[in-house]
Amino acid sequence: MNVAIIPARGGSKRIPRKNIREFAGKPMIAWSIEAARASDCFDRIIVSTEDEEIADVARQWGAEVPFMRPAELADDHTATIPVIAHAIEWLSEHGQAPDQVCCVYATAPFIEPEDLCRGLEALQSWEADYAFSMTSYAFPIQRALRITDDGHVAMFQPEHFATRSQDLEEAWHDAGQFYWGRAEAWRTGTPIFSERAVSVILPRYRVQDIDTPEDWERAEWLFWAWQTRPVEKGGKNV
Repeated sequence: MNVAIIPARGGSKRIPRKNIREFAGKPMIAWSIEAARASDCFDRIIVSTEDEEIADVARQWGAEVPFMRPAELADDHTATIPVIAHAIEWLSEHGQAPDQVCCVYATAPFIEPEDLCRGLEALQSWEADYAFSMTSYAFPIQRALRITDDGHVAMFQPEHFATRSQDLEEAWHDAGQFYWGRAEAWRTGTPIFSERAVSVILPRYRVQDIDTPEDWERAEWLFWAWQTRPVEKGGKNV
């Protein structure tokens, strides 16, 4: 059984109620629920929350909320893996142990059903523990700068001051959208970022962390631009 689990706690502080705040005409979490439903990858789509209002909105958009997340897994310091492991344990205790579980973040409006399908295919074909979305850094990380304690500028890797950008290894980062994993890997706390994981590469224009009001505003600009992009003949997006 394949299960999507969408963690959505109610205690966001930098953007209050961000999981159900309206984004481009829908509650933010609705975009993740709809992508999961459209992918046709899942036997169940479950939202893990401790918040009754979030639970109500999730049900309205087609997700299940068969349990309420315990308070000890809903504070500012709770990591993702324990939340997913808790949901897997609950399902197992109720006779519906999943085989593969995809954590879909509630604040991922750029997620596409096809991305979720690619993640499942990668997990299975590579026999990996996890498959998750990644994108490339726009600028070479080897030439990153920092501001020193006395206000001056320094390179993190000064040995690359004169290295041409095209000669530097490309670097990637977590896109923060979804994480397919085998149920046992989630349950045992296996790290996601390891040699047992494979990537699903996304274009940079479809990746945006949404942690601050500035992030939110930028995400909406990107989203509307993406939604109104030109369409080729035959219905394919450019």
